[in-house]
Amino acid sequence: MKVILTQDVKGSGKKGQLVNVADGYAKNFLIKKGLAVEATPQAMNELKNREASQQFHIEEEKKAANAIKAKIDGQTVNITAKAGAGGKLFGSVTSKEVADAIEKQYGCQVDKKKVSLSSDIKSFGTFSADVKLYVGISAKVTISVNEG
Repeated sequence: MKVILTQDVKGSGKKGQLVNVADGYAKNFLIKKGLAVEATPQAMNELKNREASQQFHIEEEKKAANAIKAKIDGQTVNITAKAGAGGKLFGSVTSKEVADAIEKQYGCQVDKKKVSLSSDIKSFGTFSADVKLYVGISAKVTISVNEG
């Protein structure tokens, strides 16, 4: 019997998969416990629509990531920081501050967890960072830390 899994089932498959299982297993266990639904034409159509919707969302996310990459890749992000004697910063410049500066200067929202600094920024100067926008899509930015 063909069923569409509504949850991951060990030994049978992952959520959303169409699997062929024994009739008794399908009726007495999978369907009864709500782990699967029978693969009727209506259920198959819903599955195809759901997959098409997921693919559409993935394509939209990739387009948005490429648009952000086009804006910020190779750009310089200016950050002002306060320092004590000898040019040593009070604290350090964090990925959150870099993400906020990118949003302020270029109008692109970037998650602070996606900003990876090449080294700790504890002094004035220029530094490099990678911004991971999507799987396989990342932008390199230069961070310029100035006294403010």
